[in-house]
Amino acid sequence: MFCNRAVGKGRMVLRYIGRGQNSVCLSSKSEPKPAAVQNQEAADKVRQLKKGPSLEHFIANSTNTAVKQNKRIDNVNIPYLNDSDLQGHGRKVYFDVYGCQMNTNDTEIAWSILQEKGYQRTANISEADVVLVMTCAIREGAEQKIWRKLKHLTTLKRRGPLRKGGTRMKIGILGCMAERLKTQILEKEKLVDIVCGPDAYRDLPRLLAVTNNKQSAVNVLLSLEETYADVMPVRLNEDSVTAYVSIMRGCDNMCSYCIVPFTRGRERSRPIDSILEEVRILSDQGVKEVTLLGQNVNSYRDISESDYYGVPDRSQATTLREGFKTIYKPKSGGRRFADLLDKVSDIDKDMRIRFTAAHPKDFPDEVLHLIKERGNICNQLHLPAQSGNNQVLKAMRRGYTVEAYMNLVGHVRSLLPGVALTSDFICGFCGETEEAHQQSIKLIRDVKYSMVFCFPYSMRQKTQAFHKLEDDVLEDDKKRRHAELAATFRQEAGEFNKTYVGQVHTVLVEGVSKKRRDTLFGRNDAGLAVIFPDSEVLDGNLARQPRPGDYVQIKIEQTTAQTLYGSALKITNLYNTDSDEVLKEIHS
Repeated sequence: MFCNRAVGKGRMVLRYIGRGQNSVCLSSKSEPKPAAVQNQEAADKVRQLKKGPSLEHFIANSTNTAVKQNKRIDNVNIPYLNDSDLQGHGRKVYFDVYGCQMNTNDTEIAWSILQEKGYQRTANISEADVVLVMTCAIREGAEQKIWRKLKHLTTLKRRGPLRKGGTRMKIGILGCMAERLKTQILEKEKLVDIVCGPDAYRDLPRLLAVTNNKQSAVNVLLSLEETYADVMPVRLNEDSVTAYVSIMRGCDNMCSYCIVPFTRGRERSRPIDSILEEVRILSDQGVKEVTLLGQNVNSYRDISESDYYGVPDRSQATTLREGFKTIYKPKSGGRRFADLLDKVSDIDKDMRIRFTAAHPKDFPDEVLHLIKERGNICNQLHLPAQSGNNQVLKAMRRGYTVEAYMNLVGHVRSLLPGVALTSDFICGFCGETEEAHQQSIKLIRDVKYSMVFCFPYSMRQKTQAFHKLEDDVLEDDKKRRHAELAATFRQEAGEFNKTYVGQVHTVLVEGVSKKRRDTLFGRNDAGLAVIFPDSEVLDGNLARQPRPGDYVQIKIEQTTAQTLYGSALKITNLYNTDSDEVLKEIHS
């Protein structure tokens, strides 16, 4: 790839050596050097790219971690782009989001960065100047859905009208699939203009500016430090009374089936000060429920120096639960998740706090005691089991046995009676026999989860399973086993939920139900959906209709496997005596 470009009165020569993420741009104000010299310099650059950075490079570029995290991309001088090139100038962006809650939060970070540069957001794809697709690479089904969407967008781009400046709509992909399939997407399929990985959202203004010259742009470099600590996400739905707050990025667990460490990088925790500030702002905006997000929140370990809490203890070693192990060396020091949860839950006593996800291996008692003591920390835990068979768990590199997992479940329920447990299961993993599958069904029956997320196994490139195991379970068997696990959960949950009939639950109203326009929808402490009539109830001495953001006491009258139905008694909050009594009733 090679191009020349004149800048101002002098001549600026831009040389792009290599392709994709390995391209290097060299600039010079002077006239081009002789061809022989150019070829030799280019060869030296390519050799250096293949060789990688030297020790001197890392020494020269090493600075304080906290400073790096707060360094904004707009402070970096890019010689061939001026500040005007990096501005949005009112161009409209449409976001299409796939995947987990982390992807929703990532989209809000990307939108915050673009909004600051003068872009506008649109909900109408036909008027968008830029379409950004937040992608998921965790399973084959998710990727196939995105491939179909990209081909549809390419057709829309080709047939659609020209945008400002005579250009066509730009298409970009963000997130995990961007990192995993960058070469195929950008060079082979030629479906997009921009490829931006999970740690490169700060670079979006530059990537979009490069596409104005009819070039493709890519940045999928993973970082050991990026947490977007200084970026305040802009919520996609500003009317929502719930919000996600990312507390860490990446994962070190290296389960054999999982692509996350390869698409989101190594584990790093966001400084506590920036998390607490974001939660305070959300509280001021009227948000009533915050979910703390991370690939494994129990591994949270903040070693930054806090303006409010000083320097953390760096000597305390991480401990694992009995019967659990990990492939990496235990880390020492730093503020742990219990410290963070304590501070977050103390910001607003009338704001519910949830968190996900958590690996069972490092679930500390301090967290369980906090849940028991604080009425605004939801009595619900996500404990991914993945399988009910020890041989499969070993092949997955989960670091525990079914017996250790069940001991943890018993311990949790001894401290938190009535706790709602949710879980993940993979059907048809490498080497899973019919007997192993039946053991997963038994585990679901024994634990009696309030929610189970189960998926047929989908082998991912780069993972240990891809290199060392055989995907030997037939697709038809995977689908059947998936259906059997889901049916078992529905049966068990349906029976268990009948015990809620007659109880009074505190429900956070989220909005109008999709089932019927004359009913409202919310969730109880356990995270179960609750639907009730949209009618006037008492708020103190006055009667009014509940609004999103209200806590309402609901008497449960009917149930299904995933939904509760009832009648509203009165509007309440999380910190008065009556509400506390209701919470105690649910917890016990």
